[in-house]
Amino acid sequence: MGASKVVTISASVTKPLTLSWVQNLDLGSIALGPGTWSGAVIGISRSGTLSCANANVTCSGTSTVARYQVTGSNNQVARISAPNVTLVNQSDPARTLLLTVDSPGSVALPNSGQPGAIFSLGGSLTLSSETVSGVYSGTFNVTVDY
Repeated sequence: MGASKVVTISASVTKPLTLSWVQNLDLGSIALGPGTWSGAVIGISRSGTLSCANANVTCSGTSTVARYQVTGSNNQVARISAPNVTLVNQSDPARTLLLTVDSPGSVALPNSGQPGAIFSLGGSLTLSSETVSGVYSGTFNVTVDY
């Protein structure tokens, strides 16, 4: 005589994640003061608050956080990976600055598909009197996954 057993089967199906660029990060213009000094931290939080409180630097211009849009499945949490970025002086590629990224780490998706969720990335730089003048730029390497 055979035996049988009823088992429950379940499957969790999620929509694929999509990631779209919305806005670039911009720290504005930073003027270095005279003398010999180090450790001036300039940054912008994910909420868009610029910190430029060191007496050796003057910040001006418009600053903006980086913004991305992520879509996927409702009520899922998307993990965000955004490593630090090396910014390269466009006039002298041997000169670089390190942008320490301020990332939320994850974002909850409020719906399936559009409009998804918008998240921001901020970051900070440490400058000194030895920092070479010029425009520094780099690119984020942002990834999202479930």
